Amino acid sequence: MLSGQAPFWLDPRDPDAPFPPVALALRDPDGLLAVGGDLSPRRLINAYRQGIFPWYSEGQPILWWSPDPRMVLEPSRLQLSRSLRKTLRRAPYRITFDRDFAGVIDGCAAPRRDGEGTWITPEMRAAYLRLHELGYAHSAEAWAGEDLVGGLYGVAIGRMFFGESMFARATDASKIAFVHLVRQLEAWDFGLIDCQVETGHLARFGAVTLPRAEFIRRMQPLLAQPPVPAPWTPMLGRSADPA
Repeated sequence: MLSGQAPFWLDPRDPDAPFPPVALALRDPDGLLAVGGDLSPRRLINAYRQGIFPWYSEGQPILWWSPDPRMVLEPSRLQLSRSLRKTLRRAPYRITFDRDFAGVIDGCAAPRRDGEGTWITPEMRAAYLRLHELGYAHSAEAWAGEDLVGGLYGVAIGRMFFGESMFARATDASKIAFVHLVRQLEAWDFGLIDCQVETGHLARFGAVTLPRAEFIRRMQPLLAQPPVPAPWTPMLGRSADPA
């Protein structure tokens, strides 16, 4: 629900129309910056480069957010519980990257007991599939045989990764896919993973909150780094090592 000061409206006819400065984002609801526009690749990449992301429900206009503080994970500071380390050593699932992006986003969009996941509208699905085709959006998949049982997806620009959503249909499937991805991002010298908003689940992996201004400052040099060519392929060794 929108309340308080009205957010900035974007012209959907102009994908290059600038966003307002993120410092103008509302405090209530926290981080709401703009409304409207479209989900063209140009506008989406422009948004991510400024620390802005879309998040809205079916029936709402497109809502653009830049919360303060921002939750992030440095790949080199990933924390694993003892039980998850044991599970990783058993290697219960086969992990791939970019093998079934559509399957992952559909898994993330499926209704869940906690009510999450339904914000991935058909329009959002189509937009991120297009980003995947262009080499910006990537997925990590967990497989039990030929069944996709978990995964996550996000957007990579330079050596900065913007996490979007994850799902699991089997015990620890999304967690294991996440750990493999984080280890791989560390090996590729990614400096930060944007986790968007604070959750206890991500905090247990070592994610912390940063003031929005600090987040923007730290991500700028990472955005300028050369990208990892798509499609992504998991590397053996360090990226998969649970130790």
